[in-house]
Amino acid sequence: MLPFTHHGELRFVDALFTSTSAVCVTGLIVKDTAVDFTPIGQLIIMVLIQIGGLGYMTAVTFLAVVRRHKIGHRDRLILQESLNYPGMNGLVRFLKIVFGSIFIIEVMGMIILTLRFWADMPLDKAIWYGVFHAISAFNNAGFSLFSDNMMGYRSDLVINITIPFLIILGGIGYLVLTELYHYRKKEILRLSTHTKLVLVMTFILILAGIALLLSLEWNNALKGLSWSEKILAAWFASVNYRTAGFNTIDLSTLSDANLFFSTFFMMMGGAPGGTAGGIKITAVALALIGVWFTLRGDTHVHIFKRSISQYQINKAYAIIFIASVYVVASTVFLSEIERLPFLRTLFEACSAFGTVGLSTGDGGSLSYSALFSDFGKFNIIVLMFMGRIGVFAFTIVIVGKAVKSRIKYSEGKVIL
Repeated sequence: MLPFTHHGELRFVDALFTSTSAVCVTGLIVKDTAVDFTPIGQLIIMVLIQIGGLGYMTAVTFLAVVRRHKIGHRDRLILQESLNYPGMNGLVRFLKIVFGSIFIIEVMGMIILTLRFWADMPLDKAIWYGVFHAISAFNNAGFSLFSDNMMGYRSDLVINITIPFLIILGGIGYLVLTELYHYRKKEILRLSTHTKLVLVMTFILILAGIALLLSLEWNNALKGLSWSEKILAAWFASVNYRTAGFNTIDLSTLSDANLFFSTFFMMMGGAPGGTAGGIKITAVALALIGVWFTLRGDTHVHIFKRSISQYQINKAYAIIFIASVYVVASTVFLSEIERLPFLRTLFEACSAFGTVGLSTGDGGSLSYSALFSDFGKFNIIVLMFMGRIGVFAFTIVIVGKAVKSRIKYSEGKVIL
């Protein structure tokens, strides 16, 4: 809210909304990042995106490691939880690899994007745009310095390859990235079940998103584009559906069917321990696997020749159920308070919870949330926060941690 960070008036709720959207790496905007904020304001947004993508505890611990400070056992436990790391051994080494990987990936993205933008603008501006969009893409934020987001680069091959791959690398999670690094160096002989599941689900969901967009929007939102532009636009949108908020097509023209099915993709989010939010694709995968084995009447749930505990399956069901309750309740509440179309409100709520950032827009360059009252904006802020820290973590803060019972009752029979 400092006067040299923005142009014109900036109300507290809009500053809070922008700050939350940045640190929760969402990308929903109620102020035009390119127009309403000065370069210093844009820098603040970019720093918040980077910190939000890394995670507060990860960033603080890395600074401690750099300054050669000793990390206590409690801090290691918190760091382990924030990174979704499976154990305590090798945690600091894992953190160093994470930061090394992030640095290399983001710098490569910055160089490629800078060279591409240099063809359209002066070098100093191209460097700034390259740095900002590389960080925004890898951290799955979707903030853009173009008022029309990436619509001006709809048919550009460099942009349509670089940004989606930065999004994918950030969304699959740090554990998967480091495991792929060790596997490539032959330091490990096989990939873990988690990594295989994340890679397979990511591939399937991207293909499903492309098929959905091409089938439902061929003669609607994609009308007038060449077949190659349609494929590029569908690929770009499919990658952004689950994790980031960049767009190369006007989302306000999407069909109702596509808006509805898109909410499922946004709710799924990305992988644990990465820069994406939402339910997480591993939870969705375990729930689907559990349903499949239940239908088969098989109590031994397994995938990739590895058993999956019933607790993990039940936890996946719980995450999906609780997340659905939060989003549906928020959508109904917003719809009644704001008196705006239900489907577009649902789309915005799912985008906030999944920390995606896609929006049908306010009719201009802002997100649909810009039409909401202050109370409605606070609701979206809570959804963004909830989606970033995780459903379980958010719920435990409210209801408290479960206490393990020492009493076991005899089994009761319930007819389903």
